[in-house]
Amino acid sequence: MTIFARRARASAGRMHPELSLVSYTLLSHLEEHDGRRATDLAAHYALDKSTVSRQVAALERAGLIERRLDPDDHRVQVLHLTEAGREILAQVTRSRRAAFHERLANWPEEDLVRFAAYLERYNAGPDETGSA
Repeated sequence: MTIFARRARASAGRMHPELSLVSYTLLSHLEEHDGRRATDLAAHYALDKSTVSRQVAALERAGLIERRLDPDDHRVQVLHLTEAGREILAQVTRSRRAAFHERLANWPEEDLVRFAAYLERYNAGPDETGSA
């Protein structure tokens, strides 16, 4: 798992120099949920608020996200992707898919099916016994 995580971090940097794995993850979440508060991101990913704050500041400086007032509560700012953020996210997503396709192209179908099932099981979280 450590090697898997290291490769993921390294590949994110190769795909776009401004986009760390954490940045890519946050952008993907904002796209999927059409905006979120920074505190929502911190809670969802179990990250310290200061960590998210630094990431958000860097993404804002890069012009990839913007803050908008929440229409229901003008005291709250919601983070949204900019058009540049959407373009970079799409570019990185295409690059990641191409890299996965290249890496898995020669795997037999039954191995791909098993691998996908294992990833789904892993991503589902703890099993019924409570272990991870």
